[in-house]
Amino acid sequence: MADGVEPGKVRQLWHLLEPLHALLYYAPEVFEEAAGLGYGTEERWPSYFPFRAAPLGAVGPERVASAFYSFSPRMVAEHIGGAWKAASQAEVLAARLRGIDRAYRAILGDELIGRPELAEAAALARRAAEAADTAGRPLAAANAELAWPEPPHLQLWQAATILREHRGDGHLAALMVAGLDPVEALVSFAAVGAASVERFASRGWSEQEWAAGRERLLVRGLVEKDGTATEAGRELRRRVEQDTDRLAAAPWQALGPEATERLGTLLGDYWVAVLSSGLLPSESTLGIGKA
Repeated sequence: MADGVEPGKVRQLWHLLEPLHALLYYAPEVFEEAAGLGYGTEERWPSYFPFRAAPLGAVGPERVASAFYSFSPRMVAEHIGGAWKAASQAEVLAARLRGIDRAYRAILGDELIGRPELAEAAALARRAAEAADTAGRPLAAANAELAWPEPPHLQLWQAATILREHRGDGHLAALMVAGLDPVEALVSFAAVGAASVERFASRGWSEQEWAAGRERLLVRGLVEKDGTATEAGRELRRRVEQDTDRLAAAPWQALGPEATERLGTLLGDYWVAVLSSGLLPSESTLGIGKA
């Protein structure tokens, strides 16, 4: 790329930042905050949907399903339908920030949180996040509108959240350009081995809907009868990921290659600490490390 920030570096920064954001959906401290709002904690979904959707406002299932794309509308309606009756948008936003604060303190400890390197990483990540273009990117725009918290570790989390939603919004655009509807997006990703079919089943689609999506891809020559990808299917997914990287590059272009490289170096210890916590699943529907 002309500015020196290569697609591989764009992908690397996503890999480093995604776990820092994803604690929101797995950390016990966040679940405790969710329980305090009245959400169920027997599984992650009752809090996942309101915590992730809250920046959009107290929106209904149709808008959440649109923004999240790959979840079954039935599943979205089940978990978001009564979410704002249990707690207001402001209460949900405050609870998720409290939960992340507690989770980071529990995992990183005072030593890692107090390092000047964390403050430097937070400042660089914030610069990238503030440079993210949000036109046509509803989740990135909604998170970018939120006030920045003062502690550096929370600024790092908020920047990671804006940047991952910025990438995610662009990914949905790439899927639509590729002609992959929400079910087909999952079927095609499972077909290239990004994660197991069982892992993708957590998005709430029925076996019949999954089979119908696979049949549509079979007709297009993108999967074999056993559900594995054809070469054409693999090439389509490669193009989707390449387009996603390209659409996610602008914040890193604005930050510049040297600062982007520096941020990647600074994030290492924090990435290791989060992964070493054992809270995040070893297999992800994002396909990190596989796609």
